[in-house]
Amino acid sequence: MWIDSHCHLNHANISELGTPAELIREANANAVDGMVTICCRIAEELDHLIEITNQHQNVWCSIGTHPHDAGNEAEKTISVDEIIKLSSSYDNIIGIGESGLDYYYDNSPRDDQAESFRKHIRACIETGLPLIVHTRDAEEDTLQIMKEEDDGSLKAIMHCFSGTQWLADKALEQGWMLSFSGIVTFKKAIELQDIAKNAPLDRILVETDAPYLAPTPLRGKTNQPAYVKHTGQFLADLHNITEEEMAEITSQNFFRVFDKAKLV
Repeated sequence: MWIDSHCHLNHANISELGTPAELIREANANAVDGMVTICCRIAEELDHLIEITNQHQNVWCSIGTHPHDAGNEAEKTISVDEIIKLSSSYDNIIGIGESGLDYYYDNSPRDDQAESFRKHIRACIETGLPLIVHTRDAEEDTLQIMKEEDDGSLKAIMHCFSGTQWLADKALEQGWMLSFSGIVTFKKAIELQDIAKNAPLDRILVETDAPYLAPTPLRGKTNQPAYVKHTGQFLADLHNITEEEMAEITSQNFFRVFDKAKLV
């Protein structure tokens, strides 16, 4: 059993592969028993994501504003209290994010990104839900904000981890999870493979980030949750365990950190 801890079933680019229902069926046929479809714009996406999760068992969603959209006026008006209220109103909302800092694209002003990030962290601490973190070219500021806001109870997932050993070490010191996507399977991702190989097995999650970052041997194709097993098999090989063992370990890790999720 695999759990895809991070995908985007409502993304326009994934629709070329089929409807959310078709993608879910394909994933189930490939031993993916659950998945989280991630919110990037609360004002625009949340209702649709709730609809998807209501129609399918073992499909959950998050609530959050991506750093690319942190400067969007509709997202800026959403308060911490609103995130808390919405996340508490739906059983299928099991995490908060993805939120964080992206200095690579800088699609939103950095002050807006930081303010949005802090808002999401505060909602996580209040609700006990895990934070789904996006960070790119912003490791030091990401960690600094998380440490400033954390009261010691913050649960966090470093989504699509492709950072440095320094960030991995700091995240692991705090008790946070590293979630690996198809990037770890890429031939030139040697440093990332070393990080994944040395990460404690009880801190690893797998994800697709579909429709992005299809793993080898499907690199270049539109990604989908069914492909998460390729990343899982690669991680299993790094740790010298079986695919079945890695699937079990990462699924147990998932339900430990996303403890609101219940498999039906």
